[in-house]
Amino acid sequence: MLAFSLGLGVSVHNPDIWALLSKTRFVEKLNREFGMYFLYPIFPDELKALEGKSLEVTGFYIPLDVSTSDFAVLSKFPNAECFFCGGAGPESIVVAYLKKKPSKKIKVDEIITIKGKLKLNDTDIDELNFILLDAEIIN
Repeated sequence: MLAFSLGLGVSVHNPDIWALLSKTRFVEKLNREFGMYFLYPIFPDELKALEGKSLEVTGFYIPLDVSTSDFAVLSKFPNAECFFCGGAGPESIVVAYLKKKPSKKIKVDEIITIKGKLKLNDTDIDELNFILLDAEIIN
């Protein structure tokens, strides 16, 4: 199993997931369906090699109504600095589709760890670029 973290106690054997995600480059392309330009990711080979593999990501919980949802969003940065509110880039967030809803309420900016299978998205503009499938909150 691969384990990644914010950099606090990162294993020598495993890179920091946030540093790896930040190697993703984005190019602006016209989306003909919407008649607008969007940023599309170009994933580095080392990240592509992890697709479909189980890994752990530790980050700040971004406030969504997870009590009625089967997903959670993690950010490299606290809520005030995250992609949605603070102007960070799309490489700083991960969405996790949970196997089951959490048993306790998660607080804004609570640091949690989620384990799931990595899926990379470079085509669906309605979805985030970094996805954890069959995920579970482990901390």
